[in-house]
Amino acid sequence: MRGSYLFSSESVTEGHPDKLADRISDAILDSMLRVDSSSRVACETLVTTGLVMVSGEITTGGWVDIPAVVRSAITDVGYTNARFGLDGETCGVITAIQEQSPDIARGVEDSVEHRERHSGDELDLLGAGDQGMMFGFACRETEDLMPLPIAMAHRLARRLADVRKAGVVPYLRPDGKSQVSIEYEDRRPVRVDSVLISAQHREEVDVETLLKPDVIAEVIDPVLREFPDVDATTMKPPMSTATAGWRRTVAEPSAGRTPRRWIARRRTWRGTWRRTSWPRGSRTGSSSRWRTRSAPRIPRR
Repeated sequence: MRGSYLFSSESVTEGHPDKLADRISDAILDSMLRVDSSSRVACETLVTTGLVMVSGEITTGGWVDIPAVVRSAITDVGYTNARFGLDGETCGVITAIQEQSPDIARGVEDSVEHRERHSGDELDLLGAGDQGMMFGFACRETEDLMPLPIAMAHRLARRLADVRKAGVVPYLRPDGKSQVSIEYEDRRPVRVDSVLISAQHREEVDVETLLKPDVIAEVIDPVLREFPDVDATTMKPPMSTATAGWRRTVAEPSAGRTPRRWIARRRTWRGTWRRTSWPRGSRTGSSSRWRTRSAPRIPRR
């Protein structure tokens, strides 16, 4: 796309409900692989106020205390008080686990290529239990080989978690989100247009007099200094939103699961809405805005 346009990306902290669900599923997988490196784990997690549900199909030769793994993952993030919406020590944990389907297991253990003698390669002995398609690209805008908006959004989300855990901003709670809009000229990032931070915090904290100045000084400004090649001097005043409880005002619904797919819209410089879809099941908690299809043009008001 030539000319000038804005591109926005968002990231979430480790305490975001969707990200927390990812973390729990990952912790269960890691625990299974430690006791049996041949474990097959198809694990899904649902997180909501005071409750975690783990379901799926798992085949393993070992044994794992799944509720204990769930509680450990939750407390490691920082959910240690029921007033946060979730307490790893007291929340309910429901498990609904069964063994892998025999049909899927047969396809994994002895592939069609081997059964029908289409291939004698040892690598073709093992089949696949599912199919999936992923797409994206790498670029040279950042050292991470990721587009600048998502790279900066990730750094803001990590910084928000770091200052909370280090006690620099002690009244923060685990849930949070970042959004960055970057202005591009001829496909090159040139300017930070806006930054939005959403942060869960204690009830008595005033957003304008305490939270916002602290977030700007301890989160936004340090991260912007990591990207000196992009102009941030004409950026719109940073915005911050907050919630005292579990996802009550930042976003709905007040639950998380893995993996989740959302539909979002972003407005380009031409005044056209683009509908995009991205996965929420990655370890980074990213929101990759790769375009899938365009919605009808909506005129400017």
